[in-house]
Amino acid sequence: MTEETDGKAERISDAEQAVMEALWEESPLTAAEVCDRVSAARDWSMPTVKTLLGRLVGKGAVETEPDGRRFLYSPTIERAEFVDRESRRLVDRLFGGRAAPLIAHLAESEALSDEDLAEIEALLKELRR
Repeated sequence: MTEETDGKAERISDAEQAVMEALWEESPLTAAEVCDRVSAARDWSMPTVKTLLGRLVGKGAVETEPDGRRFLYSPTIERAEFVDRESRRLVDRLFGGRAAPLIAHLAESEALSDEDLAEIEALLKELRR
């Protein structure tokens, strides 16, 4: 989803993200197919999934295409774009727009594995080139 003219893109809730994940994995899908993919883990009914799909269509994150008596749903944004936007919101909201305090917090709370640290070190080396 691209930023709208006022600079604010509508946020996708955690529940809506579960639906988006199903659509990013495979699309287009019918509402029933989306329900099949998300209902086992979430215990959602078809009306719940249809409500979430309707919200996502309203936000412009999903588009519909008629297919006989049903609709096919497809994402209008890439998963990477969503991750970029949500990551930026997290850093802005919790860490004043700076990534270093986020990394420091993760390190202090022992949330980083040795593998994570090695990946961060490799990334920093690559960025400095």
